Amino acid sequence: MAFTDLGLRPEILNALTDLGYKEPSPIQDAVIPVALAGHDVLAAAQTGTGKTAGFALPIIEKLAPMASTSTSPARHPIRALILAPTRELAIQVEESIKAYTKYLPLRSLCVYGGVNIDIQIPVLKTGVEILVATPGRLLDHVQNKTLQLSQVSMLVLDEADRMLDMGFMPDLKRIVSLLPVQRQNLMFSATFPQEIETLARTILNNPQRIEVARRNATAENVTLVLHPVHHEKKRALLIHLIRSRKLNQVLVFTGTKLGANRLANELNKSGIHAAAIHGDKTQGERIKALDDFKSGEVGVLVATDVAARGLDISALPYVINYDLPHNAEDYVHRIGRTGRAGASGEAISLMTEDEARYLKDIEKLIGKTIEQILVPGYSPGAAQVPDYRPPTVPAPVISRPVPVSSPTPSKRPAKQVAALFRKPAASQE
Repeated sequence: MAFTDLGLRPEILNALTDLGYKEPSPIQDAVIPVALAGHDVLAAAQTGTGKTAGFALPIIEKLAPMASTSTSPARHPIRALILAPTRELAIQVEESIKAYTKYLPLRSLCVYGGVNIDIQIPVLKTGVEILVATPGRLLDHVQNKTLQLSQVSMLVLDEADRMLDMGFMPDLKRIVSLLPVQRQNLMFSATFPQEIETLARTILNNPQRIEVARRNATAENVTLVLHPVHHEKKRALLIHLIRSRKLNQVLVFTGTKLGANRLANELNKSGIHAAAIHGDKTQGERIKALDDFKSGEVGVLVATDVAARGLDISALPYVINYDLPHNAEDYVHRIGRTGRAGASGEAISLMTEDEARYLKDIEKLIGKTIEQILVPGYSPGAAQVPDYRPPTVPAPVISRPVPVSSPTPSKRPAKQVAALFRKPAASQE
């Protein structure tokens, strides 16, 4: 199957050729014909499978006949609305749309919070056919009467499960109530909790269900490994892994914004160039951190779950769960950052004594046992663990990694590893 077999017009195909696209991914191959036929879609696919093009290309194809070079705003009403849970994802979706519409006079815009709303208003007034938005900022514009949704004919909910996790259900209901009843709806979700099924029944009209991977599955090309670690030596183990394995372009997840800041600072003190990205960072700070990470100037990006949702980083080789997620579905979202578009990846998790209780739910959700490997000197049962001391003159790990010699990590059955976490029986005396 080639993109030329999907019924897309030459202007779109030329843009895809410029981008180096050769063959559609499974989700694109499945969704595009169904969407072009006018059906509602409920699609489940892992992140990194190409779902943005899966919904963007049908939108562009269907709106192309109405494209106009006229400068009149009336000729450019909002016809397609794409909702995304985070600023980063919304920005990346709109960047892709601009690339796909390179040879068509279709206008697009991304509106999101964290920046002055007055910056977005002049562009809205000129008219745009495709609007990408976060729910909160969209409602801000509705409140200010700076946009009209009366001509929207296509609605996309991207990463709908995350929007529910972030509490956007009331906003979504209000937005849907403002749209024309007659419209096409496309919903995409990485996981399918019951809440998604309920949302789908309220928004979609007899949708075609499309799944390209088992629900809540992890990508087969991602290697999963877990290192049990003494709680006082977790940071030292992370530094050891990055240095000894010369890991580059690593996305590290923490459970809190404060934890992300502290870890990034400690990594920088140790000579590993790192940056933090989370909800308390300004939009400019978040964009700079992501750009520096993509360019290689920053080797480690420390992120919280919400901030990292939707990050589009090509060929990301490593994801590290510094803090094991309390919600098993967050594990799927996190490791979905690597192994994208067929590339191989590795998801490494560090588990302390207090976090062991979360592992059972994660393994139950993904349907597999994660290999546990003890790193000598850092395991929960280690009697003495050498303290890590940063070098006197820090050197970026990316260009000049400091060699660290250590015994080869040992592999033990899960039962033996679990035994390390057991407390001694209470004395009967």
